[in-house]
Amino acid sequence: MSTRATKRPELEAAVKLAGEIRSSGVAVTLVVHEHKRLGRGIELAMLAEELKAGDVGLEFLTGELQGSHDPSGIVFTVLAAMSGMEREYIRDHTLEGHESARKRGKTIGGASAADESMLSMALHLRDQEMSLRDIAKRLVITRGAKRGQHPSPATVMRMLREHDEQAATAAST
Repeated sequence: MSTRATKRPELEAAVKLAGEIRSSGVAVTLVVHEHKRLGRGIELAMLAEELKAGDVGLEFLTGELQGSHDPSGIVFTVLAAMSGMEREYIRDHTLEGHESARKRGKTIGGASAADESMLSMALHLRDQEMSLRDIAKRLVITRGAKRGQHPSPATVMRMLREHDEQAATAAST
């Protein structure tokens, strides 16, 4: 799951389980593929401090932080901060690229797969407080090259955001 997600239930469950096992006297190390999968910047530092407070070890299998780490160590803290900066750098450059493409008349993300019935259903499901991922699983693209497939959660989010922006514009005029 993206480190930008505010709720990461599987990670929270893993950290809780590690703490419970550790409290029984067994040494525990949380092993993660790469630090970027666990978090970036302040989120990573905060999680690392939580693990340290629970006396749970932390190990990364790949990346700049490969190996076991003391989360309070200065090298770990600096690299965690740098990974947060890297995410912002990537985001800024992506947004700049999108803006440049729009100025040249290019469409970002290709043609819309949404139609009125898909939008109507997405709005209905959102009103039921379903997640974007669950909404996407219930929708089916009816035209184009992806006909018969489910849209991505990002497509659903964009479709709902565009609808909300159009509704706000219409309401303000």
